[in-house]
Amino acid sequence: MSFTQAIQTCFNKYATFSGRASVAEYWWFMLFCFLVNLVSGIINEYLGSVASLALLIPTLAVSWRRMHDIGLGGGWFFINFVPVVGWIIWIIKAVKADEPSANRFGDVTAC
Repeated sequence: MSFTQAIQTCFNKYATFSGRASVAEYWWFMLFCFLVNLVSGIINEYLGSVASLALLIPTLAVSWRRMHDIGLGGGWFFINFVPVVGWIIWIIKAVKADEPSANRFGDVTAC
């Protein structure tokens, strides 16, 4: 999946918390969010806050679907609220390879 495909997919599934998101889709979208927040924050602090708020729901949705892709429930997202250790655990899980076959959250082709 390319950068633009990942962005389009994430915005098409703006608030879809079901299904799966591949590693590429997740990380390309995280890069997009980082760049948007960086540029908008440099331009204006208020604009940076608005951009972060606008990207909140699609970021949550793609994160939730990413956990589904490795066979875990989306609730694993809340591990991020544990400082440092939670973030490390999240990154380890987020870079984990996709499950190669269908799981309880959907088929591989649904990504």
